[in-house]
Amino acid sequence: MGQPNGQMSAADMQKMMAQMMEMSKLNENHKLLSSLDGNWDYTIKFWMNPDPSAPPQESKGTATRKSIMGGRYVMMDVSGNMQMPGEDGKMKTTQFKGMGMEGYDNVKKKFVASWIDNMGTGIEFSEGTYDSATKSFTYTSEIEAIPGMKTRVREVVKVTDNNHMMLEWYENQGGQEKKTMEINYTKKK
Repeated sequence: MGQPNGQMSAADMQKMMAQMMEMSKLNENHKLLSSLDGNWDYTIKFWMNPDPSAPPQESKGTATRKSIMGGRYVMMDVSGNMQMPGEDGKMKTTQFKGMGMEGYDNVKKKFVASWIDNMGTGIEFSEGTYDSATKSFTYTSEIEAIPGMKTRVREVVKVTDNNHMMLEWYENQGGQEKKTMEINYTKKK
């Protein structure tokens, strides 16, 4: 495509614009994400203790999922309280805030997502697939919570029905995948 001097011809420009318009169209994958819009209550379990027999920490919160940009993306706003060690080492209640963005990238042919929260300063980016047989999204990413400590992550979001879904978070620790978090969501009436 293009002329010898690097300029595009009018015909090439028209083809490129037509392709860009085609790539911007919504499809069943965008509708699938939008179908989960609404207000949700959640219960979260964390397995942070190195002892696998230790009970998980638990907390509760709310999440709001809302389609934006004409249904191209879904924004999720999350808030809750959780127990975290304070500077003195004692557990205290801390307010948690997080925000996710999900979409389906027609160019990559993959689900894409990002996540930010008040427990760090990085942005997690992930890519994934959807399995209609199990009604599950599977996303993969790499996080770096502290300098030099990169961790591969796999997230599985199972949509049980229109009112229930569950997220399972797996981290690769020392070459072994370990479930470190589970979130059960129930849609508010």
